[in-house]
Amino acid sequence: MYNAFMEKSIISVVGKDRVGIIASICSYLAENDINILDITQTIVSGLFQMMMICDTDKCTKDFHIVADELAGIGVDLGVQIKLQKEEIFEKMQRI
Repeated sequence: MYNAFMEKSIISVVGKDRVGIIASICSYLAENDINILDITQTIVSGLFQMMMICDTDKCTKDFHIVADELAGIGVDLGVQIKLQKEEIFEKMQRI
């Protein structure tokens, strides 16, 4: 169940499917006390797409550092990883 006051973020991942994408991202999140609240992933014609809603309340790193580190993991995996605060993500979807 979601706590209305928790700091939620959205992680989106897009790119060519390969072994280890989910494992690499989930390992990073666990190491940084970021809890996955919801996750969906799809593979269509070899293309991978994943969206996660995460609770970042217990993470001690600055949001921008986490975003940069996740983007770096994406480069290593050959996918694009984007981290956004939930409120920004929701406002962008309304545009």
